[in-house]
Amino acid sequence: MKPIKPTKIKTRKSNDIHEKLTAAEMGKLWATYTGNTMANCVLEYFLQHVEDQEIKKVLEDALTLSKTLVSSIKEIFVQENFPVPIGFSNEDVNLGAPRLFSDEFYLHYLKYTSKAGMSIYSIAVPLMIRKDIKDFFIHTLDSTVQLVTQINEVAQQKGFYVKPPIIPNPQKVDFVEQQNYLTGFFGDIRPLHALEVAHLFDNIENNVTSKALLLAFSQVAKTDKVKKLMLRGKELVNKHIESCSQQLHKNHLPSPPLLDNLVSTSTFSPFSDKLMLWHKIDTFSMKIRSYANGASLNGRRDIGAMYGKFLMDVSLFVEDGANIMIDHGWMEQPPEAIDREALAKEKRSNE
Repeated sequence: MKPIKPTKIKTRKSNDIHEKLTAAEMGKLWATYTGNTMANCVLEYFLQHVEDQEIKKVLEDALTLSKTLVSSIKEIFVQENFPVPIGFSNEDVNLGAPRLFSDEFYLHYLKYTSKAGMSIYSIAVPLMIRKDIKDFFIHTLDSTVQLVTQINEVAQQKGFYVKPPIIPNPQKVDFVEQQNYLTGFFGDIRPLHALEVAHLFDNIENNVTSKALLLAFSQVAKTDKVKKLMLRGKELVNKHIESCSQQLHKNHLPSPPLLDNLVSTSTFSPFSDKLMLWHKIDTFSMKIRSYANGASLNGRRDIGAMYGKFLMDVSLFVEDGANIMIDHGWMEQPPEAIDREALAKEKRSNE
């Protein structure tokens, strides 16, 4: 198993030409820093309750990577006189809380969140201009790919890995000849093609992990609004799982099983409500990207309409979650452009 070797940002020499961070660099660094401060809390708690030594090693490697990313980004923020985000800290985790998840769940969780991280880092790479920032995201993406490979290897060894469905090789190269290839509601509906199968499976895999996490968070949330939102999210995700699974089952293809049984009956929270709510807003935002990817590679109207409904469901959930964060003063504001109208009003008021 290839060891993960996280790389820190190299401090620029003082005689380098000063190149200010672009909005893309600011935003991606800010999101990566905040997300990994949250990951530090979650992974440190997981390590308090793990018995399987191979799974423990994966958790330790993931935590090392996460801490390295936080340290590297903090270094460049300080260098740039950029306010270091608060993110999440020891105040948001109770390491003495009872076990909430089984060892197997940790592997599913790590794969789920690593995919979320990779979607941020892969988009960041072509947008980065400064060499030190570009190198950082290239190394971050490479390290996360190594981590996912490690997760999958251990999951396969333990018998926890569920392979995507297998379909027959095509007998020849073929071309679409009729527009009914695109239909899906009525008439002769064609079977799913490989890319549709891939994204349906991927979205189910993400959602069964998300549902288990929502189930756990709903059990331990202290704030009534947070608890209700988690329960709502659990039901919403369950409907999405059922819809995607039905599409696979109609084509006699298997779907990933639920993971609800991997959540304990503990009602004692290891995390602050702020962390749990932000976590689900963040991962539901990943669902928006994942559903959009599935829709973009889909060729059937019924599946396109399904993804459109999913996107609306998730967007409303994220908005309602953000409103709760704002009401409690928990939502940290990302860097933003200058409000020119506000500046003009301020000038007029001072004259």
